[in-house]
Amino acid sequence: MGAGWRWGRGMKRSLGARTLVFPTPVWVIGSYDAHGRANLMTASWAGVCCSKPPCVAVSLRKATYTHGCITARQAFTVNVPAAEQVAIADYLGTASGRNVDKVAACGLTPVPSGLVDAPYVAEVAMVLECRVLRTVEIGSHTQFIGEIVDVKVDEGALAENGLPAMENIRPLVYAPELRRYYAVGGVVTEAFKAAATVARK
Repeated sequence: MGAGWRWGRGMKRSLGARTLVFPTPVWVIGSYDAHGRANLMTASWAGVCCSKPPCVAVSLRKATYTHGCITARQAFTVNVPAAEQVAIADYLGTASGRNVDKVAACGLTPVPSGLVDAPYVAEVAMVLECRVLRTVEIGSHTQFIGEIVDVKVDEGALAENGLPAMENIRPLVYAPELRRYYAVGGVVTEAFKAAATVARK
């Protein structure tokens, strides 16, 4: 473990019931509006939620333009921006598709999915095409559970094993309430192997 690291053994300070969990993903959600125009929105209340069928979930406020788009089309894409695309990701999360064509404003290229009724972004290296499997009303947010129909990755972002390489995708992560974006660091160790190093009594 890194220098200075220690397991928390001291007093914890209560911060109350808040959306403080590190990190959350930075995903650009693609959809079509009622006019057939490509719409993009950055969201971080999201993540993997099922393995079989493979699903992700994204939670949106009803007030967002994307909420209405997904509800109408029952489909969306997840576009994974790279750290170098942080300014675009930030803009897509702060401007509203009701007022501006965000795709045109950012100079992005929308690509119609041949599998779901939603567009994806040509300029990102990794895309998930999803059809809405279930919608859950939670409170301030609606959770859209999307079944992953396909994952598309640029050839140059693939590793020798044919899977996307994290260091090539360079995804962003977000720190809620701190309102900061971070880049993903290097490999720490292989999963499901580190456990063997833990002493067992």
